Formats: sequence, C-alpha cells, structure tokens
Amino acid sequence: MLTAGDRQMNERRKSLETQAELLDRGWHLARTPLEIDVTEVEYALMRSYEAFGHWQAECLATVIEFSASGPENALLHIIRMNDRPKSVRDLAQMTNRDDIPNIQYSLRKLLKGGLIIRTGSGRAGVTYEVTPLGHRVTERYADIRSVLLIDAVTRIPEMADKLEDVARTLELMTGIYEQAARAAATHRRRNPRPEPGGDADGGGKL
Repeated sequence: MLTAGDRQMNERRKSLETQAELLDRGWHLARTPLEIDVTEVEYALMRSYEAFGHWQAECLATVIEFSASGPENALLHIIRMNDRPKSVRDLAQMTNRDDIPNIQYSLRKLLKGGLIIRTGSGRAGVTYEVTPLGHRVTERYADIRSVLLIDAVTRIPEMADKLEDVARTLELMTGIYEQAARAAATHRRRNPRPEPGGDADGGGKL
C-alpha cells in the first residue's frame, strides 16, 4: 500500500514527465527527476544570492556613500551582531568561509571606511568591532530593512510561516554539500582528466 509520501512522489514524477514532454529540462546535471529538483534548487540559490547582494548594496547606499559587496556588507552586520568583538576566525566560522585573505581584504576596506576598528595584537588576539559610525549605519540599515524588506514579506500570505522551514532546509542542504565536498576531496586524483573513448554525447567514463 502506497503511503502519502509515495503518492506525492509518484505525482511529482508524473508531473515532471509531463513537463518534460513540453519542455526539455534534461541536461548533464539534470538527467533524472531528482536531479532536476536539485538543479532547480541550486539555480534558485544562485539567483537568490545575487538578488540578496543587490538588495544589500542598494539598502546600504541609502544610508551611506560606501561601496560594499554583499559579503562585505554581511561582515559588517556580523561584526555588529550582539555588539561583541569578533576575530577573523569567528567571522569565517559564522559565514562558513575559508577564504581568509578575502575576508581580511574586506576588513581592511571596512576599516578604511571608518565602519569598524581593529583591537588587540598577535594572530589570536586581534578582534574587530563597529565604530560609532558603524553602529549608526547598521541601525539605519535595520530600519530601512524593516520598512522595505520585512514589510514586503508580511504582505505575502503564509510567507512568514514558511521562512522557518526554508531556513531549516537550507541548513540541511549546507550540511549535505559540505559532506559531499569532503567525499569529493577524498577521491580527487592528480591531474584528473576524462578517460578517452567517450562519444559526442558525453558517454565516456570518468
């Protein structure tokens, strides 16, 4: 006897098959219904990330004449978070980043803009916190965010109730991607290249 989940999966598969007859959605990253679903999530993530960056830049521009990328804007608010100084290690961990040189470049930019200050010395003793200017900027940013972004969310029926599920799903996918990345690293070969013998349709072995 099919469960409700099985019936939903079958309906989803039939829907995808019907759509596939109308639109060719298959390609090398989307060969099965599940691969299509995952690929659509990935593209939604990429588009959302870019849209988020556009929003951050425009919102900040309404507060101060300071050009900052999305990640730089995020670092500023994370440094301000709980009004507690943060080290580079803290920032890397909280943002799931390992590109320390890029983080340090962004910090120098925020320092030059007078939004944060650097305190302490030594590799482990350096921390960053917002300046009075940085505090005013982040407060004003939060005000504008509430009026423009949060208000827009509240106007969409049931959107607020879905946000918690969205956050949990994204956190789950983050863990899956991290695990898959570790697994891929263990199988990495020196100078990898496709093996000969593949046809024009990409049927060769890897």
